[in-house]
Amino acid sequence: MPDSPTAARPVAAPLDQLGLATGIGAYVLWGVLPLYFPLLQPAGAVEIIAHRVVWSLLFCLVLLAATRTWGAYVTALRNRRTLGVLAVAAVLLAINWLVFVFGILTDRVVDAALGYYINPLVTVTLAVVVLRERLRPVQWVALGFGAAAVVVITAGYGQLPWIALVLALTFGFYGLIKNRVGRTVGAVPGLAVETLVLAPVALGYLVWMSAIGQGTFETEGAAHALILASSGVVTAIPLLLFNSAARRLPLSMLGLLQYIAPTLQLLIGVLVLGEQMPAARWWGFALVWTALGILTVDGVRTGRAQRLSRRAAEVSAG
Repeated sequence: MPDSPTAARPVAAPLDQLGLATGIGAYVLWGVLPLYFPLLQPAGAVEIIAHRVVWSLLFCLVLLAATRTWGAYVTALRNRRTLGVLAVAAVLLAINWLVFVFGILTDRVVDAALGYYINPLVTVTLAVVVLRERLRPVQWVALGFGAAAVVVITAGYGQLPWIALVLALTFGFYGLIKNRVGRTVGAVPGLAVETLVLAPVALGYLVWMSAIGQGTFETEGAAHALILASSGVVTAIPLLLFNSAARRLPLSMLGLLQYIAPTLQLLIGVLVLGEQMPAARWWGFALVWTALGILTVDGVRTGRAQRLSRRAAEVSAG
């Protein structure tokens, strides 16, 4: 191969604009969910999640038929190991959904936002504890800032920010499980299996609520019923957008986009819903943002170094 500047320094591939648009769309939709779920009241958190499970399953089944991907769905159901892993993922997803909706309906949107800010730190921790990965010193520093944030917020409030911690932990473990099976099960078949696992409990709860006359789907009018039914679409569309982005964008770009959702949730909680931000909470968020900044810079530098190393190896091999 000729020794030329072009060969030595390959031009980076342009950023996929469709991937960027779908990625931003997914995180923006997740970010504005605090404005959607209050529309479902007077339904409580458990009833909302039960409807979300049932309507998400129906919507996924329609998508499977439209995209002719029944084969992947059936294969996942027949594989006992895959079904078992997705069943665990379904339980984690249900807990995450329930706590998130509960936080929104009880005016703790800021705590929910904190949970999704903490999530990358939980992911790094799981890499050490579960996957036995070795962290770089900079990553340990970031985890230290994250732990300090929890201590500061706990000291300021006199109690653990349990909503944030439960959201971060459940989504962290959910992401770990999906990473293990995501290579063989697509987004829509995977969500269809997960909601199918949860559907018997969800349907049983809705039938019981209807039998005792407390189900809001039947008593609050057609508009309320339609909004409850729309929860399936609201659940699936961001997931489909994210799945498209994940196939088109570098992981580093997805890592940056993920902060859109909790940032929007924080802004909605403070500016739209008027939640209070005492000094302890601001200090806690500042420590989390510092930790995320450290992780982001370290990730970008590491990714750049790895790309340069691969390019150098390709040039040498050529």
